[in-house]
Amino acid sequence: MTLIWKLLRKHISIFELVVFFIANLIGMVVILAGVQLYSDFKPLVSGDDSLIGNDYVVISKHIDRAGYVSSTIDNDIIAELKKAPFTHSVGAVASSSFDVEASIEFGGADAMGMSTLMFFEAVPDNFIDVTTDKWQYDSQTKNIPIIIPRNYLNLYNFGFSASQNLPKITEKLIMGVNIDIELAGNGHYDAYVGRIVGFSDRLNTILVPWDFLAWANDYYASVDINDATISPSRIIAEIENPADPQFVEFLKRHNLETEDRSSSSNQAQTILNICLYVIVAIGLLFCALSLIILTLSIHLLLQKNVEKLQNLTLIGYTPTKVAMPYYLMTVALNVTIMVISIFAVVVIQKLMIGQLPEEIASGISLGIVPTIITGLIVTSANVAFNIFIIRRKVTDISKKR
Repeated sequence: MTLIWKLLRKHISIFELVVFFIANLIGMVVILAGVQLYSDFKPLVSGDDSLIGNDYVVISKHIDRAGYVSSTIDNDIIAELKKAPFTHSVGAVASSSFDVEASIEFGGADAMGMSTLMFFEAVPDNFIDVTTDKWQYDSQTKNIPIIIPRNYLNLYNFGFSASQNLPKITEKLIMGVNIDIELAGNGHYDAYVGRIVGFSDRLNTILVPWDFLAWANDYYASVDINDATISPSRIIAEIENPADPQFVEFLKRHNLETEDRSSSSNQAQTILNICLYVIVAIGLLFCALSLIILTLSIHLLLQKNVEKLQNLTLIGYTPTKVAMPYYLMTVALNVTIMVISIFAVVVIQKLMIGQLPEEIASGISLGIVPTIITGLIVTSANVAFNIFIIRRKVTDISKKR
């Protein structure tokens, strides 16, 4: 082996090997960095512990123009949705079946106020995105906690108040205002006090606690919203990805539709995937160019040593022994590139995490295993291809002796 190496190394171009090494190193670092980036940030946009989490969609029946289609969702459809692989949880959206009137009075010398007819809805507590310890109905004080959509307040501040030259209302201010609420139905008429305890970014409706609405519907309308045999008109579901073709097909098959709301986690997942594809594509391009450079270098190197290779085969060396120095050189170069690339990715990962806010950095997965596996796969593919090229060329030369 030492004799063969001494005979063949004279025509090895250090410059060509350096070019191959640098190009392949850049390509490998880019590929592994892309894989590590995806592995690190995927938990932030998907899974149970993601910062964005799954999407909550409100589902209802699609009503045609004639209005002939029933507006309730059959229980067997709900059962099918609960068992679907893309669904995490499903709950009913219950509505008030009694009269609700709300009024607000602003104090002062010239007291003024306004009143309106309205409605209440309720969903199970696990679907509410507002955290508060006030989400309980107090039967002694008849104080009803209420959650309204944040866009209601924004609509007033940036739409109505601006056009009417009225003052802006802050969240803190409106949460301190008492709302006079009158409920009527089934021969009963009572006054309550409502207080806004939070603002929802998820549900576009006026929410009250489920237990209160269940009691009020029974008392004022003789309707039991806890009756599982009653088909609801709307349901809320936690869906892993609303753009999932299986979920879209489920909606179409059962003539259902969702509220027109953007999917933040799906958009983030799509952006992350696109970034990964672009990064890996660039890395593969560098690797392909480096592979071409090495292949040309091997062809030139073997061509320069045709006579020596033929003589070595004539004195009894097999093509495998003759090609072994090139095999070892190829393996050494590619393994060195992989080790340096993994080390570089680890350094990049630490520098990147150090620049991120703590709440984001804490959700990043620091596992390096996917990157190592990817490096082994790419390196093995490069080595296998290089060995194939070398073996074929040496075999062709040995046959022409």
